[in-house]
Amino acid sequence: MGSVNASLDTRWPSAATLLHTGLAPGRRAVGLLGAHTYLTSVTPRSATSTPRAIRDALERFSTWSFSDEQDLVDHVSVVDYGDVEHPDGDEGAQRIARAVGDFDPQLALRIFLGGDNALTWHALRAVAGPDMSNYGLITLDAHLDLRDGVSNGSPVRQLLEAGLEGQHVVQVGLADFSNSAFYARRARDEHVTVISRDAIRSESVEDVARRALTLAGAGGRPIYVDIDMDAGDRSVVPGCPAAAPGGFSADEMRRFVRTLASHTQVCALDITEIDVERDSADQRTVRLAALLVLEALSGVSRRIQ
Repeated sequence: MGSVNASLDTRWPSAATLLHTGLAPGRRAVGLLGAHTYLTSVTPRSATSTPRAIRDALERFSTWSFSDEQDLVDHVSVVDYGDVEHPDGDEGAQRIARAVGDFDPQLALRIFLGGDNALTWHALRAVAGPDMSNYGLITLDAHLDLRDGVSNGSPVRQLLEAGLEGQHVVQVGLADFSNSAFYARRARDEHVTVISRDAIRSESVEDVARRALTLAGAGGRPIYVDIDMDAGDRSVVPGCPAAAPGGFSADEMRRFVRTLASHTQVCALDITEIDVERDSADQRTVRLAALLVLEALSGVSRRIQ
């Protein structure tokens, strides 16, 4: 996907103008790091960089939010830390950890752009350090990611084995016919809270997000959020190999991210599971991912109102 020409109208700044190489005085800082993991994916996928495509897509959107009646440029800036080269495997994990070590301590939120869901294992381990028991995890995902082995289907299991406590893991959006009885039992045995896609039809996305925050963040612990794009309905995320009909709408995903990011305990968020080469001609999956970045920024801006 090629880059998009920026608007020539200085009164219509594109969202790409929020990206900086350092802190912007007077604005809440959010860090952005790309890591296109893909080599261990259960579903083979291309090496084409999703983080680069999402950055390009930011050119298509502005910085003004009608919902909040504010311009993001007045409240937040994004420190772009670039992309981690060859992030798969143990050496890739070390490169991700070094990149996270370079983050400014003043960041209000860290956003990781994948890549597949293997990124969640690498990124949360880098953010949490040696003691993962002090963190909570919220996933928006059609899948449990509790598989054996090492793949994009195993990050939650790997994190639990590394010390993340199951009672502080909340998995939202689990889809029918996308998981197995064996791994559902594993989730129960680990005391993971599972909120299925069907359960969400009876309550608002905002209420579900707040419930997840309470469980994952018990005791005031920091929370990592994994947004697996295949939780979306296949019509809105055709670039997600494992997405199925009946998933979340684009609007539901945007509201979920904004609600979570407005909470001060949420310290990091990733967006994963997009294969640019499988996306539709109108790039709807990548564009939705760019909007989720903006919704996360809107959430952070709500923290300082």
